[in-house]
Amino acid sequence: MSKVFDVLIVGAGIVGTACARELTAAGLSVCVLERDTVGSGATAAGMGHIVVMDDNLAQLTLTRFSQMLWNTLVQETPGEHEYTRCGTIWIASDAEEMQAVRAKHTLFAAHAVPGEILDAGQLYEFEPHLRPGLAGGLLVPDDGVVYPPRSAATFMRQAALQGATLHSGTATRLLSSEVGVQLADGQEIKAGAIVLANGALAPELLPDLPIRPKKGHMAITDRYPGFVRHQLVELGYLKSAHASDGDSVAFNAQPRATGQILIGSSRQLDITSSEIERTILARMLNTALAYLPELGQLNCIRCWTGFRAATPDGLPLIGPYGGRPGVWLATGHEGLGITTALATAHLLAAQMLERAPAISYDPYLPARTFQKEGNHA
Repeated sequence: MSKVFDVLIVGAGIVGTACARELTAAGLSVCVLERDTVGSGATAAGMGHIVVMDDNLAQLTLTRFSQMLWNTLVQETPGEHEYTRCGTIWIASDAEEMQAVRAKHTLFAAHAVPGEILDAGQLYEFEPHLRPGLAGGLLVPDDGVVYPPRSAATFMRQAALQGATLHSGTATRLLSSEVGVQLADGQEIKAGAIVLANGALAPELLPDLPIRPKKGHMAITDRYPGFVRHQLVELGYLKSAHASDGDSVAFNAQPRATGQILIGSSRQLDITSSEIERTILARMLNTALAYLPELGQLNCIRCWTGFRAATPDGLPLIGPYGGRPGVWLATGHEGLGITTALATAHLLAAQMLERAPAISYDPYLPARTFQKEGNHA
């Protein structure tokens, strides 16, 4: 390809297309390179939960900021994203977990995140199919759900209207003397800057990236409107989601706009096979049944797997890659790529265009991980 673009983005998932939308809106010429289809990969495999998470302050800040961007974006055309503001209920099994609910509520309130503590009676009014004996929960009403492939397609379409080019191909290596990539068919694409937004595949082009794949299983039912009304998550989910070793499962159920119920979640580090593993799937479904026993009477119509891009500290890599001039990163989002796609695009564009960001991008700069590991800054 003879044209030299301002920016080449590798990966047309939700993060890559959000970045393309942001950068083309700023007047840059952008090429998006995708080996499969727009919105495939981790984007197609994910739940689409737009959620505030509070594993640490940096995560809370990023997810809340991005959630507010989503809430503004979808007001005009919610149908384009299959968006519903269903809210999340963090479920407490006992009195000890209710203490965690109160602590989460206090933390969220301190950061202007709306929330409501539910006692057991209120919990069952909202979600009558939950098992008896639960203590209560925390309702976070601003959380929502999108259908990620549709959102990615919408972002790509909006970027294309601003002049972005979508190119099909597989990048095999970064060019050694120029900024760009060589494709499997021998073509080269050159640009003033390159953004790796291809999730767990980014180490194929930069092997020293501290990114590990986390495999996850998902299942979806037939249509049962109203069976689940909110995103339901057990309070132990955070511990499971960020486990650094071993396999883990946690209860996570989501109502889809279609009336279907999406069931998660599982995590397995460094597993590269996409095959469904019956043992881990059974553990995940049994955990879901422990919270929603009547799920056992419903039809499950499909199961699948996907790969999250995990970093050592659980935060994404957003910013310049110090080892190669002109190379930028927008990867490592693990299970929060859908939630944080818009914030990632905002922070990346702020750095590339040298404009003031709405929140600090310092906690997400790639240099932090390389400095800890003694590599280049």
